[in-house]
Amino acid sequence: MSEIKYVVDVPGYPQSHSPYSHAVVANGFVFVSGQAAVRPGGGALEIVGTTMQEQTRQALRNVETVLKAAGSSLDKVVKVTVLLARPDLFKEMNEAYAEFFPKNKPARAVAQLGAAIPGLLISIEAVAVL
Repeated sequence: MSEIKYVVDVPGYPQSHSPYSHAVVANGFVFVSGQAAVRPGGGALEIVGTTMQEQTRQALRNVETVLKAAGSSLDKVVKVTVLLARPDLFKEMNEAYAEFFPKNKPARAVAQLGAAIPGLLISIEAVAVL
């Protein structure tokens, strides 16, 4: 059985506001919890941007930051789940999302975000290899 590493401290990133790890490393994979468009160095729910494009870019930058802290990177992502507060803004999310995965496109699922957090349009979780 392999060692499990819980990534709770990410340099320059807010502490989680709930009982979860930003990521867990196990069996050669990094499982990144849903990352919202929060401001690095800001509060746990200090949202960056008001448009879907802005929030998608920030959420993916946050995924990237957590992956680096766990020893991986965006180019090693194999699966992404995108949760949208407003599914009608799928096209806008997809345009910004494509900027982060220009070549190797991970498997992806998109669903509606169940939590109603004021101002939050998107949350993105990912699975990557080390």
